[in-house]
Amino acid sequence: MPAARVARVIVDTPLPQLDRLFDYAIPERLADEAVPGVRVNVPLRTAGRLAGGYIVEVTDHADFEGDLSELESVVSAARVLTPSVATLARRIADRSAGSASDVLRLAVPPRMVRVEKAWLAAQHPRAEDADVIPVAERLPVRGYRDDLAASVDAAGRIAVDAVPRLARTGDGTWVGAWAVTMAELAARRLASGRSAILAVPDYRDLDQLQAALADAVETDAIARVDAGQSNPDRYRAFLRCLEPRPVVVIGNRSAVYAPAYRLGLIALWDDSDPLHVEPLAPYAHSRDVALVRAEAEGCGLAFVGHTRSIEVQRLVDLGWLTAHAPERAQSPRVVVTAAQAGEGAPSRVPAGAWRAAREGLDAGPVLVQVARPGYAPVVACAQCREAAHCSRCGGPLGQDRAGAAPSCRWCGAIATGWTCSNCGGTRVRLVSRGSSRTAEELGRAFPGVRVVVSDGERRVTAVDDRPALVVATRGAEPIATSGYRAVLLLDGERMLARESLNVAEDCLRWWSNAASLAAPGAPVVLVGVSGPLAQALATWRQPEYASAQLKDRRVLRFPPAVRVATVTGTPKAVGDAVAALDPQTVIDVLGPTPVDPHATTARQGSVSSDAVRAIVRFEYAHGAAVASALRSSIVRSATKGRKPRSDRGYRPPPTLRVRLDDPEVV
Repeated sequence: MPAARVARVIVDTPLPQLDRLFDYAIPERLADEAVPGVRVNVPLRTAGRLAGGYIVEVTDHADFEGDLSELESVVSAARVLTPSVATLARRIADRSAGSASDVLRLAVPPRMVRVEKAWLAAQHPRAEDADVIPVAERLPVRGYRDDLAASVDAAGRIAVDAVPRLARTGDGTWVGAWAVTMAELAARRLASGRSAILAVPDYRDLDQLQAALADAVETDAIARVDAGQSNPDRYRAFLRCLEPRPVVVIGNRSAVYAPAYRLGLIALWDDSDPLHVEPLAPYAHSRDVALVRAEAEGCGLAFVGHTRSIEVQRLVDLGWLTAHAPERAQSPRVVVTAAQAGEGAPSRVPAGAWRAAREGLDAGPVLVQVARPGYAPVVACAQCREAAHCSRCGGPLGQDRAGAAPSCRWCGAIATGWTCSNCGGTRVRLVSRGSSRTAEELGRAFPGVRVVVSDGERRVTAVDDRPALVVATRGAEPIATSGYRAVLLLDGERMLARESLNVAEDCLRWWSNAASLAAPGAPVVLVGVSGPLAQALATWRQPEYASAQLKDRRVLRFPPAVRVATVTGTPKAVGDAVAALDPQTVIDVLGPTPVDPHATTARQGSVSSDAVRAIVRFEYAHGAAVASALRSSIVRSATKGRKPRSDRGYRPPPTLRVRLDDPEVV
């Protein structure tokens, strides 16, 4: 009698100690259905119930020497987990001290039964022998030297400085020239019979990219994987990626995990945008996922942006990436004003900026970029001028509209009967201007001019070429037909006041992206900022600024010159985890220091009142060893005295949380 076949299954479970492959016997009734990549249900004794999972491989022998449990059922015949994605999930989990099942929740969307059944019934034949257009017959990428296209064709790794201007598609839609560049790179891959994955930060960028691709490839060759889609639409696009024919996958950060037939290119737009950071464990950045996947699958890799992230600049300095710039200098006309006297003073919009706005409005729309949405995001005590805080949770108070009572920006509580904890004052004053208040003031200054507000609450993606004042928060700037006739970059000092290691890099990116929306020759006025940062924008030499920043960080041993890991939890758990690290693999350990529970973000999860945090710095060469040691500490912490209470299956919060390469840790 032949030996029973064995399925090796990765189980979908939050328990870190179960992050491995489990062997299950394949019963005779499932012999034809139990194949690698399908969803299955399996008995899980530790949970006392059935658990979902995926078959990673089928073998003739088991690593486990005892009696094997049998697969309970095969959920579907669709092979939703490809071998390359399974390998990628394991590598990303190991690099990030996380679980492969957490990665797979990002890579494989929830099953939609009707969509899947329709897809299975209409499967396309395999396309290994499908006719393709040779790459030699394709045109080079417009605006760049021929070697950029050649580099990608040869599975090269490139950092592309985007052309800072707008372009018009065949149907009359205006998009950033960067979108056309990425579309042409993807079209070259598709013409050679290979797939491409294009990842962008948000829906605004995604809409531009899709419009640019419409001129380059057939609609059927595009699969949009977007978190904003309905679940059926997203699953339908995911299943299209599984088909054995080339595809261009576009989407946000999760798109880098998409299965793709003969993957030939991964391209990221604006990789320093924080939206590329996954807020769920194991918190992997799409740039790191792209680097790991490109190396594993031998495909081309492109990072495109108006500014170059310091992480990408490090790879350029190492020679791992090749830098490519446009053929001709096409930088915007940036004007840097003198430093403003203060946000409450008239110099928030100095005379030169007013003049540029007036002249621009004679020809079309004018963009005004501000730091924050809302009316008055921050208020202070009118008597002592200390920032006002919520009496309930300690969060900052703000005002949503003129005459409204202040409310908390954290818990939303209305601050009725507020009293200053510093001086006892009961009145507040406005100390900041959000998008709504700025629009109100500009409307009074330019009577009769149309005012458009675009921020997180008001979704505006495009404006026509009629005169208008467009007030937008950073990253929410609409695209204007033919470009803005003037661009005013306000609140520079306030943007730079944010406590973050990457604040200067972020500001340069926000300003550069806004400047790229200007019409040719239109002025871009940067208000209230001077020094090397302003000079980098004015001369359009962002790579040189990134290189200088990287040199400073090498001296200070700050990321990305080195890698960091944050270890958060109870004092004992953190102490044990740090003590378990091999001293030869770490540079130093900073802390532990107390963690403010009120300052903990939603993505970080709740922490105990006595929680502490330590920061571990280490070299890239020791990344695998440090991640493995920290992962072992997580498992030990999860298995020590952590039995769930009997009432409603309550399980206490974890005593140890680890995150690698947190961009906001320093």
